[in-house]
Amino acid sequence: MSWDYNIWIFARGLGIDLHGKVELGGFSTMLETTLKSTFGLSEFRKGQQEIIRAILDRKDVLAVLPTGGGKSLCYQFPAVYLKQLVVVISPLIALMKDQVNALKRLGVPAGALHSGQSEDEKRMVFYEMNQEKSFVLYLSPERVQKDGFKKWIASRQIALFAIDEAHCVSQWGHDFREEYAELKVLKLLKPEVPILALTASATPTVLNDVAKNLQLVDPQRMVHGFYRPNLFYQVQGVEDDEEKRRWLLQALSQNLSGRVIIYCGTRKMTEELCLYLSAEFDQVGYYHAGLSPEVRTATQDQYSRGDLRILVATNAFGMGIDQPDVRLVVHFQMPANIDSLYQEMGRAGRDGEPSTCLLLYSKKDKGLQSFFIQSSKAKKAIKDLRWRNLDALVSYSEGGECRQSEILTYYRDSQRIGQCGHCDVCDPDSERKISLSVENLKRNPRDFEIAAPTKLRKSKSCKKEKAVKDPKGEMLNPEQEILFQQLRKWRKAKATELDQPAFVVFSDQTLRALAKTNPRSIEELKGVYGIGPGKLERFGWDLLAELKAAD
Repeated sequence: MSWDYNIWIFARGLGIDLHGKVELGGFSTMLETTLKSTFGLSEFRKGQQEIIRAILDRKDVLAVLPTGGGKSLCYQFPAVYLKQLVVVISPLIALMKDQVNALKRLGVPAGALHSGQSEDEKRMVFYEMNQEKSFVLYLSPERVQKDGFKKWIASRQIALFAIDEAHCVSQWGHDFREEYAELKVLKLLKPEVPILALTASATPTVLNDVAKNLQLVDPQRMVHGFYRPNLFYQVQGVEDDEEKRRWLLQALSQNLSGRVIIYCGTRKMTEELCLYLSAEFDQVGYYHAGLSPEVRTATQDQYSRGDLRILVATNAFGMGIDQPDVRLVVHFQMPANIDSLYQEMGRAGRDGEPSTCLLLYSKKDKGLQSFFIQSSKAKKAIKDLRWRNLDALVSYSEGGECRQSEILTYYRDSQRIGQCGHCDVCDPDSERKISLSVENLKRNPRDFEIAAPTKLRKSKSCKKEKAVKDPKGEMLNPEQEILFQQLRKWRKAKATELDQPAFVVFSDQTLRALAKTNPRSIEELKGVYGIGPGKLERFGWDLLAELKAAD
């Protein structure tokens, strides 16, 4: 054992924090040795070593690593390195099983306790745990609430509590769960044990709420890895579902290999779209929460094995899905917020290979999400936040800045970029972009001929063609176009000043409306698309000054 590590262990025992105060070269070497010998990895991914070091320093940590960013290593590694028990709170039985099996293949003792086990299976987990020093134990959040289990936890030496999908703790998150809100009991039972709260996407507001609800002590906040250089982000404005089907068929024709996920907003749409695609393609299935647990499990297994290549699903399909070769993710209907969009797009390209993420955006989709918000029984404050989150997604969809750059700024990622070079804004002529010719835009979806193993069949009857409209809906004359570009520069500067995405300031559609109307007063600004009371108060006078200066 290195001299550096001995110093670190001695200091930690005295309650002295050496993290960041001395260069522990030998300590880093030991971390890398364990990484290679146990996990078979040559190096840590971005953010992983920083998170692990903080845990070893017994600090509470709020960590945001995107889908595919290596979150699980951050809590598995300390169990091996410290040769102690790590307790992981996870909401998905399937994910527990997958991770336990993967750890056992690596020779790392692990087990899970869940409702699907027999009493004998549960006893075996406790037996194995008692035989080992290192152990990773997976539990559901509900199990932690049981009185018997609270007593058991209080009597055990534990190195770390890890809470996966930690955004579920926050009432401001996109997937709040009551059972997660009760996990604050962990700090009451074991105040000396560090807590690692992990999620794939969370805004600063959500992270603050997670820290408060879990009663974390001066948590280290680490946000890394939202930049996905292998993914091509594209947002396509469309008029209606018929036009969406044209774009979907084109996307499938450009992605003939690898798995595909198509996300829809309702169960009805998943089934209808699956039926539509099944008439044209092989290996198509659907997944939503209305199916029985047996059918959902069977469908997920079929998709994992490759028996299904194209899966049409609601947001019920997502957490814990780790298929490396998803080449295309299409949002046929807009989700509720940017968190959901980003998490679901993150299912693509887990193997690092080029993959495409396409959002088909129409005004009708906003109406669907508005209905969900209005129908909710949530408190007014929660509804208000959901409205703001929906407005942010609409602005992102209507925005004209680099898609990847905007995401990094939105999440306050440690890495920032100006232009990614691989999204529909940065590279509109990319071969990876889903593109329809004007001729194909006018054709009935059933008339497409796709160069796929199973070609689309021509429909016997075609509906009357609709006129093709500019999806942005605003045609500008030369003078207006100049003003529009000036407003874009002003928006970019304002966003940089505030360290916010440009779409949070104003969308492209709002800037086009401003270029067309050229308002001269606060009263006139009130009638412009996308300018509500909040933005009027925040940006109104600056905007009027910019419009006047542009004369």
